[in-house]
Amino acid sequence: MTNVTDTATGRHGRRRVALVLLAILAVLAVILAGGALAYAKQFDGKALPGTTVLGQDVSGRSAEEIAALVAGKADDVTVTIDAGENSKDVSLADLGVSVDADATAASALDRDRALPDVVASTWSGEHAVTPVVDVDQKKAAEVAKGLVPADRTQPVDAKVEYDEDAGTWNAVPGTAGQGVDPTALVDTVTEKAASLESFTVEQPIEEIAPAITTDEAEKTVGEIASLLDQSMVIKDADGEVLEISKERRSSWLSVAADEAGSALEVSVDEDAVRDWVAERAEKRTKEKKDGIEQVDESGKTVKVVAEKQDGVEITNTDAVADQLISSLQGTSPFEGTFETKSVAAEIQKVDAPAEDDEDKAKDDKDDKDKATSEDSEEKEEENATPTGEKWIDVNLSDKTVTAYVGDTPVWGPRSMVDGKSGYETVEGSFEVYLTYEKQDMTNASRYPVGHEKYYYTEDVPWVQYFHGGYAFHGAPWRSSFGYSGSHGCINLPVSDAKWLYDWGGMGTRVEVHR
Repeated sequence: MTNVTDTATGRHGRRRVALVLLAILAVLAVILAGGALAYAKQFDGKALPGTTVLGQDVSGRSAEEIAALVAGKADDVTVTIDAGENSKDVSLADLGVSVDADATAASALDRDRALPDVVASTWSGEHAVTPVVDVDQKKAAEVAKGLVPADRTQPVDAKVEYDEDAGTWNAVPGTAGQGVDPTALVDTVTEKAASLESFTVEQPIEEIAPAITTDEAEKTVGEIASLLDQSMVIKDADGEVLEISKERRSSWLSVAADEAGSALEVSVDEDAVRDWVAERAEKRTKEKKDGIEQVDESGKTVKVVAEKQDGVEITNTDAVADQLISSLQGTSPFEGTFETKSVAAEIQKVDAPAEDDEDKAKDDKDDKDKATSEDSEEKEEENATPTGEKWIDVNLSDKTVTAYVGDTPVWGPRSMVDGKSGYETVEGSFEVYLTYEKQDMTNASRYPVGHEKYYYTEDVPWVQYFHGGYAFHGAPWRSSFGYSGSHGCINLPVSDAKWLYDWGGMGTRVEVHR
């Protein structure tokens, strides 16, 4: 028969034992947690136990201390290079090795600091840190090449040159010589640099081939020939074909070794290509030229001074240049087309000049000029800031010059002297293309000194050439104006010539008519 009292007592005893164990575990957890927190605080910002750099224990050291250790080790490293009869000691920095001491220190401190791992690390765990280094292999190779004595024949790389006179691309053969294969040095430095310990490397001097061979140069010449054999043209919108010559394309190409110095690269001068395409487009661009008609008081056209001419604008210059550059960088044919749009010209209507009265005879021209000047000044005050194209009207019938902005006269009409019989002033539409404040004028290139037609005039003022030898200029030797008597130029009073010179200038449109 079971004793009820004993059963209950056993059950209560086991419960008490469990409670005691839980209490003990709780106390231990608190002790461990407190110890871990104290431990973590002790190693805050420092390397944890078990951390080594280059086999040296750095636990408890700060990042600055570890970085100083690494930097000092790097500075103490000497690399001895044995190259035949020569032996040279260099530093890691000389070989293009950079040691990042700060990054190495950061790696030493970079351990998971979560509490469970911190607690675990108090009993076990190794953290070996390898220094962070970078090797500039090109610089290391240059050190190896510099070991070759000056009296040894250096290998010469093959190259490709353009003969402008012959218009041909040619391969210049490479030659072998005494040198080094830097592979051994570069590989050894890359392998051992991170140990930050001194070491020795053998770098033999031997007979070596050039880095760029004759075969590669000849292959490059063949590639250029294939490129030049391709047809490359630009068409106008009207179908006119502009062929891009081989000589032109060759002037845009150049051949040089690549950055590593181990192969040839063909380059395209993109700026030169774009400039050339822009120049071609500009030649096919036509500025619009507004027509000019003289009208009477009722608005009826009484005279066409200049016919209007619509302009033409190229709209895809950059796109054509991009396509051409892309084709030059490959071997495909090229056919570009200039796309255009029309720019509509307008017609400017200007008042027809009034017929001269009988009292405006030649011997009264000075009075007329004075009156005209006063009238012009009044008009300038009335017509402030006119808009439109600036142009000069030369009326050979009336013997006058008038300055316009758009359809508004801003100066004149002023009396002038045009070319006499046998020296008639040229008619048509022109632009001022050359100016001088003062110039000696002569026709000695056509008539010798002493010839009845020879002339030489010094210090002619305020000269503006608008076609060949035809120009506006001051004529201080004349006392009256309003007739034909020059050698073809438009003679003006000096003050008028200066005003026109200051107002006009290069590019100013000139319309000469009867």
